[in-house]
Amino acid sequence: MTVALDLTTDPVELTAALVDVPSVSGEEAVLADAVEHALRAQAGHLEIIRIGNNVLARTNLGRPSRIVFAGHLDTVPVNDNLPCRRTEGFLHGLGTVDMKGGDAVMLHLAATVTAPRHDLTFLFYDCEEVAAVRNGLNQVQRDYPEWMTGDLAVVCESSNAIVEAGCQGTMRVELRATGKRAHVARGWMGVNAIHAFAPALATLAAYESREVDIDGCHYREGLQAVHIEGGVAGNVVPDAALLRVNHRYAPDRTPEQAEAFLRETFADYDLTVVDSAAGALPGLTAPAARELVEASGGAPVAKLGWTDVARFAALGIPAVNFGPGDPTLAHTQQEHVPTADIERCAQVLRTFVCG
Repeated sequence: MTVALDLTTDPVELTAALVDVPSVSGEEAVLADAVEHALRAQAGHLEIIRIGNNVLARTNLGRPSRIVFAGHLDTVPVNDNLPCRRTEGFLHGLGTVDMKGGDAVMLHLAATVTAPRHDLTFLFYDCEEVAAVRNGLNQVQRDYPEWMTGDLAVVCESSNAIVEAGCQGTMRVELRATGKRAHVARGWMGVNAIHAFAPALATLAAYESREVDIDGCHYREGLQAVHIEGGVAGNVVPDAALLRVNHRYAPDRTPEQAEAFLRETFADYDLTVVDSAAGALPGLTAPAARELVEASGGAPVAKLGWTDVARFAALGIPAVNFGPGDPTLAHTQQEHVPTADIERCAQVLRTFVCG
């Protein structure tokens, strides 16, 4: 399948074209081919590299600063929401929010801005929506680490077309409880492992979010049970049970501090960390970040969630989220983006990189 993209067209039209190319995680090849071919044909001023289903492009103009733009090409599975559909002022369909609107803005910028005041790097990568070990940025960082460096990284994930700074850290843990089997008719002779989670569930239900302000951005932490399992049969007192808990924490805490908090909170249980990713501080004091905020004309807000800005922050690069669409619509069947958001993001980023 061959797909032709016009990167110089209106970014709204380009968004619709990208949405109509299915690219569920692991199946990005057709879209990556289209992006690569379009950049090579329409952006001769850029150095372009293809690794797997990751397409990298950059200027080499010797500017004193470099901005890295990052956007993933994949989506979650289709949910009867393709092809792209239009209503007055909106595009509807899978990826309109997460994040082909942001990709379209990046591609349009890459093709049409030939003399920016910063050098520019554009990273289009695969497998962001699945396990972190498959994320295409891992391959970029391993094989072409210099492409991940710059004075500011802008991840064009949906942010309601305002600057969302930093991101929360995330940690998932498993709590295990043990008991003693018995026939339910003589339940007093056993110990119910599921019942042992009553205190933990009460703690979770009573949890009050820790809130913290960092660089003027307000972060609110979260602690939720996300899975519970146990039981042997309908007439047996269970002797083992498992509770999974997700903790989202403000970026002023390290993963070690988050783990210590969870171990203290659930001290009566066997706890295992099964997934962890550090957050990212806002990074708004960086000169390039201040320039972007000024170009956006609005006050930045905290990113409540985890995004790939954390990957850049871990490399010592200030990073923010800035893209079209409401992130609360991501992964829903009703996903849709205001065309005005796409237009605003395109204009703000053009002002930012061109002055």
